[in-house]
Amino acid sequence: MPRTPDGVAAADGARGPGRGRRVAGGVLTALAVLLVVTVLVGPDRLDRLGPGAFLRIPLEGLLGLALLIALPPRGRRVVVLVAGPVLGLLAVLKLADLGFRTALDRPFDLVLDWVLLDDAYGFLRDAAGRAGAVAAAAGALLLAAALLLLMTLAVRRVARSAARHDRAATRVVAALTVAWVACAAFGVPVADAGTTTLVGAHAAAVRERLRDRGAFGATIAADPYRDVPGDQLLTALRGKDVVLAFVESYGRSAVEDPGLAAEVNPVLDAGYQRLRARGYAARSGFLTSPTAGGGSWLAHDTLLSGLWIDNEQRHRALLASDRLTLNGAFRRADWRTVGVMPAATQPWPEGVFFGYDGYYDSAALGYRGPKFSYAPMPDQYTLATFQRTERAPVDRPPVMAEIPLISSHSPWTAVPRMVGWDEVGDGSIYANPAARVEGPPEAGRATAQARAGYRQAIAYSLESLVSYVETYGDDDLVLVFLGDHQPAPVVTGPDASRDVPITVVARDPAVFDRISGWGWQDGLRPGHDAPVWPMDAFRDRFLAAFGPAAHPSAARSVR
Repeated sequence: MPRTPDGVAAADGARGPGRGRRVAGGVLTALAVLLVVTVLVGPDRLDRLGPGAFLRIPLEGLLGLALLIALPPRGRRVVVLVAGPVLGLLAVLKLADLGFRTALDRPFDLVLDWVLLDDAYGFLRDAAGRAGAVAAAAGALLLAAALLLLMTLAVRRVARSAARHDRAATRVVAALTVAWVACAAFGVPVADAGTTTLVGAHAAAVRERLRDRGAFGATIAADPYRDVPGDQLLTALRGKDVVLAFVESYGRSAVEDPGLAAEVNPVLDAGYQRLRARGYAARSGFLTSPTAGGGSWLAHDTLLSGLWIDNEQRHRALLASDRLTLNGAFRRADWRTVGVMPAATQPWPEGVFFGYDGYYDSAALGYRGPKFSYAPMPDQYTLATFQRTERAPVDRPPVMAEIPLISSHSPWTAVPRMVGWDEVGDGSIYANPAARVEGPPEAGRATAQARAGYRQAIAYSLESLVSYVETYGDDDLVLVFLGDHQPAPVVTGPDASRDVPITVVARDPAVFDRISGWGWQDGLRPGHDAPVWPMDAFRDRFLAAFGPAAHPSAARSVR
């Protein structure tokens, strides 16, 4: 009997919703597989993020799919409940690694880095306001929760599809396993076991942190200068003011990367010519910092303590000790020691350990001008206030000051301009648009924008130091300035060194006689072949050079 148009319509209507559901189900299953594979093979480094990174066969995925096919329904449900959240946590870990490698040039530390989340929130609050920081924190929490849920749902869909089509799924697993083995045998990068490697690396890091917790205490106690009396310390610097200035993010790339050095090196070279005309000399080298992209306090700890402080666990252990720091040696030798901390907007517990005689946080510096991005005040203001409060008074003891300069702190979106030193005042002059550069001139790509802002900020910080010496220097000033760490990889590119320039400036030739054996190069910037020391070697070498005699452990570097 021929079908009527109404019958055909009815039959199509019966088949249409079922076909639509099957198509929709197939699309969802494909998306679920794609999500699982993306989490398994996705890189944890920004420079490896590209289409080729995802064209891989994940060994862990093949093993997991084979297990889902082989297990009965109850076993599959258990695997889904375990594997889904585990893959969600893996996704969160990879995103954390991606973020830490982008900002700090290292992976996330599962043991120690949780405390840095509070620091990250503080940075966002200072740079983008409280509303922006709260929004970012809420977004990160929602993303983590969403990944846990989505990965569990994705694994459940893959498990159900594999159970319904077990023969086809078995053939797919067999074919991909043969392909994986063949690719692995011939070194073809399509064969991937990166998840196992990643988890193994993080597990090894956790074991290392636990092992180091006890061993580092003995390292702290092994201090050759622990009991040296004050009259045997720093005898060659008696009567001199010693200023130790850390220039935020001033790394080797600033003086060697052509795109950065084109603006930074002329400041150093022209500045040295001006200083030489006033009788100053300078010697420069490199130190290898324990950190990159951030974590300035780790570099400060390392330089001042003579210990390799590259994580929060060692930082806390140092603060709980009685280790003699470089500023502590000056204090023992009867200098007035001063900490000038323009970025300290919260209580600073480290101050108890360092024990400065005078301490100036952001509030004590009395700045009345506008912020510059993250930096609460310009470097020139910080130096001018230090000069007025500590070096200008008459009948005072010699001063040793640690001064972190922060105008070159990321995100480099607003940079001060130099003003007359007699115009600095309380900082209100910086409200004048002529005293600030709003945003770098290259605003196309994010990388170009960051690099342009960075080189402007570094040039400003270095010019502030040179101009300070020109204006306020004398025969009894010794300036040591260095970078704390390299900037983030968005500025340096991947795989940059961790070296930072260091320079000694003084007018007294006797200062350079004492360090002639260091082999440092003449000028405000080190050349490519200048000596490179680990940063933890500086304390002992400095104390040996300026003490009554070289200490036998002066060249020792503790890691």
